[in-house]
Amino acid sequence: MAAKVEIYTWRTCPFCIRAKNLLTEKGVQFTEYSIDGDEVARKKMAQRANGRRSVPQIFIDDRHIGGCDDLYALDSQGKLDDLLASKKS
Repeated sequence: MAAKVEIYTWRTCPFCIRAKNLLTEKGVQFTEYSIDGDEVARKKMAQRANGRRSVPQIFIDDRHIGGCDDLYALDSQGKLDDLLASKKS
């Protein structure tokens, strides 16, 4: 079973678009929470993301990965594919 991937975004955020493009290129299905102007949703995201309020915020199997740069860093280190293929028992 593939990992559960969630991403909090703003519709016009270039970093959000870039992160979603990487996930799409890898064939990953993800749940997107578009929080444009929704302060309640942003607060919920910040609670999950250890106080981080910038977008995107990415979670893999409920583990906070961080933002776009963090996602690309994991990919360049060769660690992202393993996370995306993680199995949940």
